[in-house]
Amino acid sequence: MTFGAPGWQTDGEYNYCPRDVLLPIGDLIIEAPMTLRSRYFESHAYHSHLLDYFASGAKWISAPKPRLPDSAYRVKAADGEILANHEPIFDAANVIRMGRDILYLVSRSGNRLGYEWLQRTLGEGYRVHPIEGVYDGTHIDTTITLVRPGLVVLSPERISRAQVPAIFRNWEVIWCPGMVDTGYCWSYPRASIWQGMNFIMVNPSLAVVNDRQIELIRALEKHRIDVAPLPMRHARSLSGGFHCVSVDVRRRGQLEDYR
Repeated sequence: MTFGAPGWQTDGEYNYCPRDVLLPIGDLIIEAPMTLRSRYFESHAYHSHLLDYFASGAKWISAPKPRLPDSAYRVKAADGEILANHEPIFDAANVIRMGRDILYLVSRSGNRLGYEWLQRTLGEGYRVHPIEGVYDGTHIDTTITLVRPGLVVLSPERISRAQVPAIFRNWEVIWCPGMVDTGYCWSYPRASIWQGMNFIMVNPSLAVVNDRQIELIRALEKHRIDVAPLPMRHARSLSGGFHCVSVDVRRRGQLEDYR
């Protein structure tokens, strides 16, 4: 089946990574203005859930739907910026929440106008920090993974010690050990080996990690993090680890400020 908008047609994408589509911040859920045409209507897959969240008191908005004309994509751009800055475009997985601080990765799946729209929409209650000049492939959650307040995992291949965001200045950093390649089934992988650090924290002391990433598990355990190792052999084929395939919509606790 194909669908489209003025100027283009495409087929769809499998609905595997809700983290890419929906951005919950406080009691607000934002449908992201996604980068790929093939994912233009992907939020419809979660429509019944969004209605339930709205009925239970959540605020629900959609970012301005981008037109995504050919001019939105800068093929072989000399400056490395693949997305033009004509309209706000970003995937929800370009964003990591840290209480009142929000990290936004400017990359091939999120432009600066997307960052500006998010900051203005969230208002003075949140501080949105653009992360630029590091990994610019797509999403942020294979470069930076939060463990608990004061502890973060960073990819040493994608972010150098000189590039550590200022927000982590007083945090302890686990430089992620080398990843085990879990393989893929297509002619090319849809995700890099750094999918291995795409783990999720169930609570501040319990992590769900790919069971093949033994060195990462040991590094977390040295910091008194309990680990639930689970198999996920298809992460590189379908482009999503444990963090990608989950969204923490229903949460407990208060809005924190970690400064």
